[in-house]
Amino acid sequence: MIITDPRQPDNPIIFSNSAFSDLTGYSQEELIGRNCRLLQGAATDMTVVQDIREAVRSELSIAVDILNYRKDGTSFWNALFISPVRDQAGEVIYFFASQLDFTHVMDRQSELAAARSAAEKEVVRRTKDLRDALEAKTLLVHEVDHRVKNNLLTIASILKLQARLTSDETVRRTLRSVLDRVEALSTVQRKLFTTADVERFDVADFARDLATDVVGALKRDDIELSFTVSPVLVPAIKASPLALILNELVGDAVRRGLRDGGGKLHLCVERLNGHFHIEVRDTMQQQDVSREDQEFSRMILATCARQVSATITRTQNGCETVVDVELPVDSIEEDWKS
Repeated sequence: MIITDPRQPDNPIIFSNSAFSDLTGYSQEELIGRNCRLLQGAATDMTVVQDIREAVRSELSIAVDILNYRKDGTSFWNALFISPVRDQAGEVIYFFASQLDFTHVMDRQSELAAARSAAEKEVVRRTKDLRDALEAKTLLVHEVDHRVKNNLLTIASILKLQARLTSDETVRRTLRSVLDRVEALSTVQRKLFTTADVERFDVADFARDLATDVVGALKRDDIELSFTVSPVLVPAIKASPLALILNELVGDAVRRGLRDGGGKLHLCVERLNGHFHIEVRDTMQQQDVSREDQEFSRMILATCARQVSATITRTQNGCETVVDVELPVDSIEEDWKS
């Protein structure tokens, strides 16, 4: 991993860890003060380079695969993830970049399982390196450690890479399933960090964004999406299980037929007397669903429901399915106050 400073001319490297030196052959002394373009070479795709430059110029995160070169001239495939780091005023003060050498994966698909294990261990190690490296920089610690947003994005990038490279459909489906849950949690952390009140989480706002994004990704014009929502603020500690509950319920509707045949999907999030109420109502032609997927989703729902003392009921009437989630207001607010 490296950290660069866009406030200095040419956005130079200001920190690199030993793993980066091991990967590229450059010492830390050779790297400090230089731009990352020193890793480019004859066969580097300049279109990808331009995408990176545009993301940096636009202060956006980006994940790309790029052919880079070591100091000795040998090439390697780099799974590169770059993310801006902002101060409390929202100004970009650094860029954080992590690199994963997956040349062996590109060359030998048969080693994918080993690469997956190595990547997972690398994430744990690099996360520790990142936290150790940024202890002396208060603003960086605040940004990276707060809600572990960057860690979730890194994990999501690796899952996407693995899903794209695997030829096993079962493995790909499993990775996409995990990725959906990671992205839901990542959205929670982003919303918590970008709001003025980091102690409370608006379930209604999250539900609207989640359903809109999921339905939009399906790219179907035969899906009718509607909402009945009003602000429902809960303690931040309850955000993750509630987000996963909503993610499972919307995902369940997609798996049961919304993705294949279209239909109606209505979300209701509101506070009633004595409890919070969430309702997911869908009308569609039912499709066969993997028993394994159903059981996994059921276990996630049951676990999250216990964490927030929620009651979940499901009713089926022909093509219409209604799932009601009720949470007692007292238990939610008492947890927050305590």
